[in-house]
Amino acid sequence: MRSLQRIACGLAATLLCAAAAAQTGNYPNHPIKLITPFTAGGAIDVLCRVIGERLAQRLGQNVVVESIPGANTIIGTQALLRAAPDGYTFMITTMSTALNNRILYSKLAYDPEKDLAPITQLSYGTVLLVGPGNAPYKDLQGFISWAKAQKRPISFGSWGIASWGHLAGEILKREAGIEMIHIPYKGDVLALTDVRNGSLDVTFSSPTSAKPLIAGGSVIPIAMTGPQRSASMPELATFTEQGVRNVDLPIWVGVYAPAGTPRPILERLRNELKAVTDQPDVTEKMKAQGQTPVVNTAEEFMANYRAEYPRWEALIKASGAKIE
Repeated sequence: MRSLQRIACGLAATLLCAAAAAQTGNYPNHPIKLITPFTAGGAIDVLCRVIGERLAQRLGQNVVVESIPGANTIIGTQALLRAAPDGYTFMITTMSTALNNRILYSKLAYDPEKDLAPITQLSYGTVLLVGPGNAPYKDLQGFISWAKAQKRPISFGSWGIASWGHLAGEILKREAGIEMIHIPYKGDVLALTDVRNGSLDVTFSSPTSAKPLIAGGSVIPIAMTGPQRSASMPELATFTEQGVRNVDLPIWVGVYAPAGTPRPILERLRNELKAVTDQPDVTEKMKAQGQTPVVNTAEEFMANYRAEYPRWEALIKASGAKIE
């Protein structure tokens, strides 16, 4: 009986391997969808289009970028999870999808570790604090002095509740001892518009979205997050350099497919992403957006995720952010 069971198990394993080989051997043979769970024109959307174009060249199939924003990346994530786990739909997103949302929402519509198949940690990035072009201050300490002199809380924007921009603002509020009220937006471009027209005091934004407005003089950069200056804006001092500590947590961008996607396909996509980001002009484009390429293995990605989770959990709970 045991011999028969072993034979049956061996046969089943052989059939599964054969099925996987048949499924992945001619991959891809039709266009691929790349979901970005953020608004069109924002930093991640721009990054997706750069990556998608080069992936298409390497894979020999069109890579169609689809922007599905809303609910702190949840709507885009749900669209990903409705797709077949066949390698023809994947998503580039920020850490909010798998890490922040897991802590923030008491009832999350998906389980990041069970429902998402990690492909790679694509990059680490930075964001900056931006004020209006006619602001009476020019740097972080000037902003803090101005904020303390106001007889009202200062409004600050971000691209969503418990996004890195929101959390950075909560840290700034605590470390600098100033009153600030968070205003969540669907994307940093919308928040920048309100800073420019004066209906929002300051906002956290990606370099990609902010640099054109900075160049035009309609907004000014105040400080950059991260442990060191960004290659995208080396002239802008970090929060730490300007006297505010703890605004230096790593912000990563990750790539996911639906759980159940065959491992050979996940590995193929990871290898192709590595080849794309190793291209010098793509590397420079990413750095100009404040992104430093990483492209590690799925195992390294998950190890980093689990190592960083406790620190982010403490920070999000300390911020008081919570969604039922």
